[in-house]
Amino acid sequence: MDALILSCGTGGGHNSAGKAVLEELERRGHHVTMLNPYTLKSEKLSSGIDQTYISTVQHAPDAFGAVYKIGDLYRRLPFRSPVYFVNHAMDSVMQEYFAEHHTDIVLMPHLFPAEIMTNMKLHGMQIPKTMFIATDYVCIPFTEETECDAYVIPAEDLKPKFVRKGIPEEKLYPFGIPTSAGFADEEPRALAKQRLGLDPDKNYILVAGGSMGGGKIEGRITALRDHFSRRKDTELIVICGSNRGLFQRLSEHATPGLILIDQTDRMADYMRASRMFITKPGGLSSTEAAVRNVPIVHTAVIPGCESYNAEYFSGHGMSVWPRTTDEMIRLAEELLEHDEEEKKMLECQRHWINPRAATDICDLAEQLATQ
Repeated sequence: MDALILSCGTGGGHNSAGKAVLEELERRGHHVTMLNPYTLKSEKLSSGIDQTYISTVQHAPDAFGAVYKIGDLYRRLPFRSPVYFVNHAMDSVMQEYFAEHHTDIVLMPHLFPAEIMTNMKLHGMQIPKTMFIATDYVCIPFTEETECDAYVIPAEDLKPKFVRKGIPEEKLYPFGIPTSAGFADEEPRALAKQRLGLDPDKNYILVAGGSMGGGKIEGRITALRDHFSRRKDTELIVICGSNRGLFQRLSEHATPGLILIDQTDRMADYMRASRMFITKPGGLSSTEAAVRNVPIVHTAVIPGCESYNAEYFSGHGMSVWPRTTDEMIRLAEELLEHDEEEKKMLECQRHWINPRAATDICDLAEQLATQ
């Protein structure tokens, strides 16, 4: 089977979900290509789209929330969105790609490629089978105006929300959000600490603002550092991602008990080594943590889909969602001190999250490709 994964760098979760599917397809012996479709037209265009998003999330998360809200209002209108029409310019580019590269199925963990494929389909162009993979626990704006052969959604109980927005129920597959196989490995925390060179006798609290270090995370990190510096048995590990400014500012005020990491490909190890994960509620990172089975404290929410992610996780007992910095510190302390609270949360994660999502998605891809 020849599979094409189309994703964009507007948030690391889309690409991480795509890579999880790529790993499983390649493990099965299929030929897989993963790319950002806009690079086929222009590297400058691709980079511009990604950087605009990243800059907004890092420096003006409230503005991003306002844009999301406008999109949610716009979807009520009886005509297609600007997102759909802007992506019409990509039709000929993708048509040329398909003419030169045999493709049985296109998997898309991002809305924009799904809009491109829909444009092509509605303009009478021949396209392969298509699968959209949702990476948030909500039907994001304009998903309903796409026309894919299958829609993979995060959970069974989210089906009604997608159906209400206009996605045919028979096209919905509640497999979950795909994560790399490394997150599902079961091993003692001590082994992960050993691999990372961490103190076996200390508790570690992992803190991250997503792959971009976005949201209002810096103030929360400072408060956590000041609070937990009083505990000699506890240290913070802060993942700054691609946010170099955040890394540099925190480095200027580094103290004992604070470990700073910029970008890393060892998130599964850091999660396993940690007693809890304090993070903004990205759909992919939250799912990775639940698959890894680590207690989650959601904070620094970027308004929009992340609000729905935090609502879903906390509502299903898979995380806690403090609204203030003081409440965040209090809940983190409770998770450290009360084993029963931790156990209940981990049980909920095991109940609600499918660690085999990538496997199920690839089973469906093989099925669609042969039809």
